Amino acid sequence: MTTWFISRHPGAKAWVKRKGISIDRWCDHLSDIRDIQAGDVVMGTLPIHLAGEVCARGATFYFLSIEILPHQRGQELTADDLNNGQARLIKYFVKKEEHDE
Repeated sequence: MTTWFISRHPGAKAWVKRKGISIDRWCDHLSDIRDIQAGDVVMGTLPIHLAGEVCARGATFYFLSIEILPHQRGQELTADDLNNGQARLIKYFVKKEEHDE
């Protein structure tokens, strides 16, 4: 089992380190979904379609959720900003379903 943290944001990485969470692989982006194995834990921020692929591969996905104020959008946030924004890791199971029209 590998624990991944995926985010390009330095403040998010610093926040996870402050939490004392043990991370095996730090990545700015998930380059190859085939690197994720069943039983892995993937934390961070991913587009919904990649989160679904992580779950489909038998890994567990935790989304880094934060309440961002309008004036903070587009800015790099610090670990303190994340704490102030009540950042938390929330476990999600994402499943793709085809929509018939």
